[in-house]
Amino acid sequence: MRRTHYVGLAPKRLLVGVLAALCLNTVVAQPLLPLADFPKQPFTIISPFPPGGGNDSLARILAAELAPIVGQPVVVENKAGAGGNLGTAYAARAKADGYTLLMSQTSIIAVNPVMYQNAGFVPEVDFEPLTQLTNASVVFVVREQSPYKTLAHYITDAKARPQAVNFATPGNGTLSHLTTERLAKQTSIQVTHIPYRGAGPATTDLLGGQVDLLVTSPSSVESLVSAGKLRVLAATNSDLIGVFAGTPTLESQGITGMQVADWYGLFVQKATPTDRVEYLLKAVQQAMNTKTAVAKVNQGGSQVVASDRKDFSQKVTKEIAEWAGVVKAAGVKAE
Repeated sequence: MRRTHYVGLAPKRLLVGVLAALCLNTVVAQPLLPLADFPKQPFTIISPFPPGGGNDSLARILAAELAPIVGQPVVVENKAGAGGNLGTAYAARAKADGYTLLMSQTSIIAVNPVMYQNAGFVPEVDFEPLTQLTNASVVFVVREQSPYKTLAHYITDAKARPQAVNFATPGNGTLSHLTTERLAKQTSIQVTHIPYRGAGPATTDLLGGQVDLLVTSPSSVESLVSAGKLRVLAATNSDLIGVFAGTPTLESQGITGMQVADWYGLFVQKATPTDRVEYLLKAVQQAMNTKTAVAKVNQGGSQVVASDRKDFSQKVTKEIAEWAGVVKAAGVKAE
């Protein structure tokens, strides 16, 4: 246990120091009083994408902070495939005992069930929304050697060479994909979509010059942007922080109605006992609000939300309805 020594402080200053230390400890991972029968074994967080992307990165941040709080090991298991459907369907079939958590996001929960004829899961039936973990913009990035210095340059080139210019995303039907399709329609350009099995492999090909542009979450590319290997051309929202602060928004470049926000959230199986769900909510909220978690999430260009169950459930219901309309209007089909 960390000891704090107060030397030579007057009583009043000593009291202030003690109170400050107590406040500081509220953002340090502290064990949560367990239930009578829970937890008794390790936890698994299912990330339905390969290592290296935003989903996987946040899952590992959460796992590291959650373990000392629940007093059990927390491991991340990557089950990639079918735009996130494979891992999500796997999580849906897991025992509803609170030990298997699903790290998910807008595209999987709100888009995939509409885009795929059989996604392998039904969000409203299979899962209980636990908490929205983060909120972030969608960013448009190119490699540093790219001839595109601004998004306007990219659009101009795309207009001059229909279908010859491409863009990569973490997968078909992802929020990144649908956002770019909407942008293409509004700016009257024809660009070729190249979907990947996650942001990690897409970023590798962007660096190698195989693709012209990558549209993804800030956390997926933060380290490469910080290292000067990738350049950010635009973002869907202005509330970016860290290395992404000051990025031009689509709105500022005359592309309206595109204030898209991407979120990551945690889900459990629908039949999970309520007392375990409530325990997990408290534990995850505490984990996400530690100084370490907040710093890492902010560094990745996202904001910590750690919402209540009710707020997140309402958000999920609303976005399922909204994005279903976008998918149908765009005519996007599973590949």
